[in-house]
Amino acid sequence: MAEPRTRLSAESWATAALDAIGEGGLAAVAVEPIAARLGATKGSFYWHFANRDALVAAALARWEERHTGRVIAEVEAAASDPARRLRLLFAAVTGHARADAIELALLAAADHPLVGPVVERVARRRIDYLVGLFSAIGFPAAEAKRRGLWAYSTYLGNLQLAGRMPGLLPGGRAADRYLDSIMDTMLS
Repeated sequence: MAEPRTRLSAESWATAALDAIGEGGLAAVAVEPIAARLGATKGSFYWHFANRDALVAAALARWEERHTGRVIAEVEAAASDPARRLRLLFAAVTGHARADAIELALLAAADHPLVGPVVERVARRRIDYLVGLFSAIGFPAAEAKRRGLWAYSTYLGNLQLAGRMPGLLPGGRAADRYLDSIMDTMLS
């Protein structure tokens, strides 16, 4: 007797779509291959989503929550000192920048009408959070804004290097010293 299939949730589909984006870019979000990966039918997909665009939108929402909302919440919960939060944030994002193919794929697809607005909203939210940290550290508003944008640009540069030329970034203890130098520069 065959085992009954577990009903997949929209979240399961969105997560699988995110994984597909990380592996093959936005073009890899296709119903049949994702259904096969999940051991599901196309009918399961249509139970949750009207079309591929709806799946892409759900995947983008999941990415935004996991890679921005959750990260900020974890940093906020871990420390009260804004300088410590900044260090924890950079340690967290540079730690998984080495493996964040999803973010690289979404940045590469930022000209897509579904992806572009989400990537921009996420970038603005992240920059605003950084600006808030620099303001809380004591930098004047204009300087906090400049440093927030600079910090985000630094993150994006590290993300690109980690994804495209990982051998250029230090590893192990040298990575800690590298992060320390970034923090020292940003806070000086």
